[in-house]
Amino acid sequence: MISKNKYLILRRFSQISIMFLYIMANVWGINVLTGNLSSSLLLDVIPLSDPYAVLQMFIAGAVISADILIGAAIIVVFYMLIGGRAFCSWVCPINMITDLSNYIRRKAGFNQIQKRQPATRNMRYYIIAISLIISFALGITAFEFISPISMMHRGIIFGLGFGWAAMVIIFLFDLFVLKNGWCGHICPLGGFYSLLAKFSFIKVSHDSYKCTECMECKEVCPENQVLHMVGKKTMKVLSGECTNCARCIEVCNDDALNFSIRKLTGETK
Repeated sequence: MISKNKYLILRRFSQISIMFLYIMANVWGINVLTGNLSSSLLLDVIPLSDPYAVLQMFIAGAVISADILIGAAIIVVFYMLIGGRAFCSWVCPINMITDLSNYIRRKAGFNQIQKRQPATRNMRYYIIAISLIISFALGITAFEFISPISMMHRGIIFGLGFGWAAMVIIFLFDLFVLKNGWCGHICPLGGFYSLLAKFSFIKVSHDSYKCTECMECKEVCPENQVLHMVGKKTMKVLSGECTNCARCIEVCNDDALNFSIRKLTGETK
């Protein structure tokens, strides 16, 4: 049982540990990781900044300090070259809410009832564009102003206020309205990291010779369009929309899916 959920356990450990480190700094003054997901300081030395938030600040006309720029550059390099879109499944606290909602969907049979999704996954990219336009026009960080991710994370660290409302709304939205609705269709931060993740080295690899086409991987994958090769051909998941959550790897009884290192050349699609 543990072997079939090892990545899920590691992801939950990662998400909860990161939140606990922020709480430690706020409550007990133990400064391993201070700040929040938008702007942090690791060990009181290394700045870490959300590059999407920094981009909004820049477009809004804010004067950005050197440490914030360095923090954004560190995050960009890490997710572009190593982490892919791992922020969404290994760091973001919203992921625990959406995973629970989608687990209930599968067990309740809602996925079979709603075969056609009422929205396109490209919506998140439109929201990125709209948020940047609004940031430029109004001089504010448009998404940060209403971000349920920031709202929930600050709420967990400093005391839940509207964070509860954000959690409930997203949970119900994913459960009853749209499968993988928030993370898979709407969240512009996930869309932003998808653009960076196209270049990352760590990818899920599919071996068609081992695959029996049970399609359990597609059932659990929050971005199942990235598994278009399943049962067809051997190749890596090169789409930046893969969150590297490894649920597909865990449920595959054929050992047809595993993590691998992407080649520097020759893999473009």
